[in-house]
Amino acid sequence: MQFEMPAQRPRSESVVPMINIVFLLLIFFLMTAQIAPPAPFEVTPPEAENETPAEGTFTLHISPEGTLGYADAEGDSALKALAAACESHCQEVACDETGPVLLLRVDGAADGAALAKLMGQIGETGFQTVKLVTRAN
Repeated sequence: MQFEMPAQRPRSESVVPMINIVFLLLIFFLMTAQIAPPAPFEVTPPEAENETPAEGTFTLHISPEGTLGYADAEGDSALKALAAACESHCQEVACDETGPVLLLRVDGAADGAALAKLMGQIGETGFQTVKLVTRAN
């Protein structure tokens, strides 16, 4: 009896090298990405004609009702958390005379008088440079 040898299937390519590359890229992007904390609440910034986006080290959110939010703290504790973060930042990084830059994400419907009062409190926390985040009209 003579049996025919079954046809050999072509050897498939290994996907292990591709998986290794994908994992290396994933690790690279995770290590180089700057992960920002989520906003404590939704804010609609006021409109302005300025086309340059504001950049800063810390971000303080102010709701239409005047509620303050920083990271996961809200209300008066937000200013305390912001002051503590500013102080620890300046201990880690040698801050110059102006200190770190604070971004204010104020809702367009917020009260201007409350914002003016808040500026004095922000000055007491150690911030000397404050930038208002706006959106293009």
